[in-house]
Amino acid sequence: MASTLDIAHYPGNIINNELVPSTTTRHSIDPSTGEPLWEVPVATKDDLNNAVKYAREAFTSWSTTTFRQRAEMLLRYADVIEANREPLERLLTMEQGKPLSLSKSVELGRKGTGEEGNWGGREHTELDMTLTWLRAFATMEIRDEVLEDTAERTVYSTFPPLGVCGGIVPWNWPVLLGLGKLGPALVTGNCFLMKPSPYTPYCDLQLGALAASVFPPGVVQVLSGDDDLGPWMTEHPGIDMITFTGSIPTGKRVAASCARTLKRCVLELGGNDACIVCDDVALERCVPKIATLAFLNSGQICMLPKRIYVHERIYDAFRDAMVDFTREHVRTGGGFEDGVVVGPVQNRMQFESVKEMWYRRESVTPLAKQRLPPHPLHRRQPPDTSRIVIEEPFGPIVPLLKWRDEDEVLMRANNDVTGLGASVWSRDVARAERMARRLSAGSVWVNSHFDVAPNVPFGGHKESGIGMEWGVMGLKNFTKPRSLWVWKNVFDDIPASG
Repeated sequence: MASTLDIAHYPGNIINNELVPSTTTRHSIDPSTGEPLWEVPVATKDDLNNAVKYAREAFTSWSTTTFRQRAEMLLRYADVIEANREPLERLLTMEQGKPLSLSKSVELGRKGTGEEGNWGGREHTELDMTLTWLRAFATMEIRDEVLEDTAERTVYSTFPPLGVCGGIVPWNWPVLLGLGKLGPALVTGNCFLMKPSPYTPYCDLQLGALAASVFPPGVVQVLSGDDDLGPWMTEHPGIDMITFTGSIPTGKRVAASCARTLKRCVLELGGNDACIVCDDVALERCVPKIATLAFLNSGQICMLPKRIYVHERIYDAFRDAMVDFTREHVRTGGGFEDGVVVGPVQNRMQFESVKEMWYRRESVTPLAKQRLPPHPLHRRQPPDTSRIVIEEPFGPIVPLLKWRDEDEVLMRANNDVTGLGASVWSRDVARAERMARRLSAGSVWVNSHFDVAPNVPFGGHKESGIGMEWGVMGLKNFTKPRSLWVWKNVFDDIPASG
């Protein structure tokens, strides 16, 4: 296939580096306008079986390539994506709804160094992050580890690839979270089969077409489908691993299905991140970042501040500053409009869920209007038992909660079935770190939130997931660790034959 693309759709799945049309198609919508987008294929079970067959055939040779060869191809793939980034950025905004400022490298509002704080958004733009991640994965070789080395024996831990890995990709960050699975799978020697979300299939199909211009047939394949395709993948005996990002209920079904074939799975599931603000903070330094992150991508990121616990001494001042900042700087609108920070909620199902929380006046403190029906701001603190506190809204709504005692707020923050991320904000860094170490979450930040990097593993505690992604620890999840015992002197006293 060609290494350049048109923004128009691909009318077929990417199977064995060929464009394979399907008899049934479907389309998604532009969430900013409600207009239908292009038709995309709906994969059949035969399509999946063929893709798995080609992947298993390709694995025989792909798994014997050197790390350097695989890394060079991954870097070439990143270069091809970068050469096509402008149409991909526009397509991402069109299908996902996120502002163009989150698809491409432009600033999210001010980025200063003075009293206004530093809350630029360049580090959170999806295409930039994706390219950084792919290029970083190309430097992360998983080497044998020597556990023991004596005159008699050497014992190694080795990390051969699993085989065929399936990636089930969510709709909120379809490019980063799709290729954030593809990169580790390929660089460790596996073949990869990607299933985009039915809500956001377009960029991932385009990325599959670009991959076909770089990788050998069968190494990277992309299947667009409906709700049947995911269960077919998790049940398929020819797929050795599933890496899934999505909701907790769906993740539980994925795990149960994978268990039928004892298939490996890595699950990155929902979060309900606690953000604890101590009474010694400078509001002008922390409010802009916390407010911006709370509404980034319309709140549709699993690792954003979702429950903000503010010390009672500064609660009123923090609340007022956050409301003022949000009104002034967090502009809502369509993804292609200038200056927009918060785009539309991506799909109707999620919109209805967010709207239901919005109307529960007794339990919600909405700080951005996100084109929901007009409603006055409610400044009453929601109780800890309210739905907005115990459930992740995955939308532009955030509760503000008071706290007084450290032990009490840490207990409340940890009293949740999720444990993806959490943060503590304080001038006293030692105090903040002491509190942070008591938080049960896979990623914990001091005086920040939602910092991620390709060399740092991330995943969840409790019902936020199983396993880790990214970093050396995450890459090892795409391998089957093996102990290799080499005894050296067993035959030394026996003459060599011949």
